Amino acid sequence: MPDRRVLVPALAALLALGGCINMIPAYTRPAAPVPATYPPETTPAAAAASVPAAEIEWQRFFADPRLGRLIALALANNRDLRVAVLNIEQARAIYDVRRADQLPTLGAGGSAARAATSQGTVGTVYTVGLAVTGYELDLFGRVHALSEAALDQYFATAEARKAVQISLVAAVATTYLTLLADDEQLAVTRQTLETRQESTRLTKLRFDNGASSELDYRQSESLLEGARAALAVALRQRATDENALQLLVGQPLPADLPVPLPLDERQIGTDLPAGLPSELLERRPDIRAAEQQLLAANANIGAAKAAFFPRIALTANFGTASTELSGLFKSGSYAFTGSAQLLQPLFDAGRNRANLQVAQVNRDIAVAQYEKAIQTAFREVADALAGRATFGEQVRALAAQTNALAITYRLADLRYRAGASSYLDALDAQRQLFISQQALIQSRALQLQNAVALYRVLGGGWKDEPVATAASGPMR
Repeated sequence: MPDRRVLVPALAALLALGGCINMIPAYTRPAAPVPATYPPETTPAAAAASVPAAEIEWQRFFADPRLGRLIALALANNRDLRVAVLNIEQARAIYDVRRADQLPTLGAGGSAARAATSQGTVGTVYTVGLAVTGYELDLFGRVHALSEAALDQYFATAEARKAVQISLVAAVATTYLTLLADDEQLAVTRQTLETRQESTRLTKLRFDNGASSELDYRQSESLLEGARAALAVALRQRATDENALQLLVGQPLPADLPVPLPLDERQIGTDLPAGLPSELLERRPDIRAAEQQLLAANANIGAAKAAFFPRIALTANFGTASTELSGLFKSGSYAFTGSAQLLQPLFDAGRNRANLQVAQVNRDIAVAQYEKAIQTAFREVADALAGRATFGEQVRALAAQTNALAITYRLADLRYRAGASSYLDALDAQRQLFISQQALIQSRALQLQNAVALYRVLGGGWKDEPVATAASGPMR
């Protein structure tokens, strides 16, 4: 076996020679191409002291136990999230491969070589030991740059996984609220249908007895059929939304879910602070993922630059050699062989220059994608803040309008029955009441969905548990 006094210094020398020049361009974060603040009319000062959305676990934000159960099931079963997790494992394995390229590969083996000369002499040499084959001395940082790019890609996929979870949590909550709105729409539609059936029955009775005209009866019949059509639409919409929720959850909805609460009793936070647009750079995983992609593209430029310089590959064998098998492990049989190969690009038909240009263009593309991610995030937050500033008044006004129309319909129906007004007034009041009830339910759902959207666009929803857990992964 090789002498440790020779083998250890030799390996150390290989590693020392592997120290490299870093050709990765210095990274400077691009300036955020958005205003420094959000529109002032959408950022009330009352929310300034609240906890940022990115620091609020979804279990705390969504206090409704039924919704919490659905979100937990989605995080366990949703296939898009599974793919995002597997992408992390793939990126980590690629990084491990790139990192391994920076170290020599040792192997154990043996060989037997037999040679003959023109004089008829025949000789055999047996060797056994450790071998280093094709180790590239990374003097100009090509292998290091590739490893750095793979590490940045790993971090990008980890951030992308958080972004997928944020979107999934928000999608489950939004679809769930839509389903609740569907249930309330169904209840209102069925109630309206019953009212119109009774109204049509009474109108038909009055018509048969000559107390009202056929026009009144046909108008009442028309509203009745309209209610039946609306019920069919509502039933179809609810079935469609339930299918969407099942897809997000990744399984059929369990039968033992907690009882849902009405839309006006939803327990969803609405006082999230908007902060500043610059804070999105640290709180939005999709923005951080775009920046990691930019860092990876920047590192690839270093690898492309290093390709212009010589590559040195080393091959070495440490072991024993003998002309007889029995002498391989005897004293004095130590043997060492080594070779170095240098390759300096002279003519490659412009390949290296083209590769460098590709890397630089990819970096410019990554810059544009990073800036677009920031602009998209700013727009999403501004839209959600605008919704928070206006939905409350819209719901209040629709609630007052619905109440007024309910009274109007009751009075119009009484006047018609007393013969003080035409049936057209009662039918019109009934139709407007139904439309207003539907609008109120829809607006309440949109108000709560906007609160979910604000939570999402501010970076909330990726923290799984209140207690932080240490995650294993490659470190810089």
